[in-house]
Amino acid sequence: MSKPKLRIGMVGYGFMGRTHSNAFREAPKFFDLPHEPELTAICARNKDRAEEFAANWGYGSVETDWRALIERDDIDLIDIAAPNNMHHDIAIAAAEAGKMVMCEKPLGRTAAESAAMVAAVEKAGVPNMVWYNYRRIPAVTMAKQMIESGALGRIYHYRAKFLQDWTIATDLPQGGEGLWRLDVEVAGSGVTGDLLAHCIDTAMWLNGGIDTVTAMTETFVKEREHALTGQVEPVGIDDACAFLARFDNGSLATFESTRYARGHKALYTLEINGEHGSLFWDLHDLHRLEYFDHGVEGTTRGWRSIHVTDGEHPYMGNWWVPGLSIGYAESFTHQAADFILGLDGEAAAPTFADAHRTDLVTDAVLKSGKTGQWETAH
Repeated sequence: MSKPKLRIGMVGYGFMGRTHSNAFREAPKFFDLPHEPELTAICARNKDRAEEFAANWGYGSVETDWRALIERDDIDLIDIAAPNNMHHDIAIAAAEAGKMVMCEKPLGRTAAESAAMVAAVEKAGVPNMVWYNYRRIPAVTMAKQMIESGALGRIYHYRAKFLQDWTIATDLPQGGEGLWRLDVEVAGSGVTGDLLAHCIDTAMWLNGGIDTVTAMTETFVKEREHALTGQVEPVGIDDACAFLARFDNGSLATFESTRYARGHKALYTLEINGEHGSLFWDLHDLHRLEYFDHGVEGTTRGWRSIHVTDGEHPYMGNWWVPGLSIGYAESFTHQAADFILGLDGEAAAPTFADAHRTDLVTDAVLKSGKTGQWETAH
C-alpha cells in the first residue's frame, strides 16, 4: 500500500543541501514513516550546477528562483539549506504560502530575524523545524534520557567547546559561495552563530534555559579581500568566542569556540557534572558516551565508556547489529525521520521557537563581547 507523498523543495545545493538530501532519501529505508519523502525540486541560482545536483540526488526538477519554488502546487515542504541571509525571507514566504518549513541553523542572523520567522510559521500553523542535528546522535540522545531519568541528580556544571582551524590563513578571502561564513552581512556572525549555536542548542536541550552570559570575542584578521568585490574590507565576524553562562536551574557553564585552533577540524565536546554522576561526549568518537556513576562503590568506581550501538539505545534498533556504529550523516536521517513522524503526532523539536531561543543567547553573547558586561540571554 502506497503512502502519501511529502513533496520536498530544497533551496541550496552546498554541503547542507547534500546532508539534507541524503537524509530524506535514507530515512524511509530505515524508519517506518507515515509519508514517503519525494525529492521534487532543487532550487539554486546556477542552473547548470543545480541540474547536476538534481541528477545525482534524484530531484525531479530544477528552479532558479526560490519564489517560483514556493508558488508551485506540487511542493509541500520547503527545506532551506541556503546561506544565513536567505533564511528569513524564504521561511516567511513559505509559511505565508502554507508550506511546511525546515531550515538550516542558525534560524536567523539575529534574534529579531528569527522572531519574525517564528511569528510567520505560528500564524500560518505550518509544521516547522531547524536542523540542529547533534541532538540526534544516539549517544547525545541517550545523555538526554539519562539526565531526565535523574541519573545525574542536580546539575552543577556544563562545559562545551567546538574548535576548528580552517580560517587561520591571512590571505583567505571573505564572501562568495565558498567563504560566505566569513562575510558578516551573509553569515550574521562568525563562530558564535555557526559553531557555538550548536553547542547552545544542545546545552539548553539537555540542561534547560540559559539566563545570563558574559563573553569575550576576537577577530584575529581584521581585514580580508572580498571574493565578490576584490576590495580589501573589514572583517565583521568573530573568529573566536569564549563565554560563561548561568542556566535557569542554577548550574554554571563554559563555552568556547574558535577557527584558530591549529590541528582541530571539528572538535566538539560536551561534559555535564551532576550530584550523582557525570557525562562526557566527543564528536570525534560520537558512538561513545562516557559516564561516571558515583553510586558504584569500591575499587571499580570510575569512568565507564558506553558503546551506544545496542538495539535498545536511541535510534540504533533501526540500523545494524550491536557493535556496528553509525556516523554524522545518520544524525540528519534521524532528524528527517522524526520530522515526518511528527506530522501525524507530536511535532518534533527543535521548532523555530526553540531555535529562536538559541538566537537570543547568541545575540546576548555577541553583545557581551562588545560591552564586557553580563547580559540577559532571554
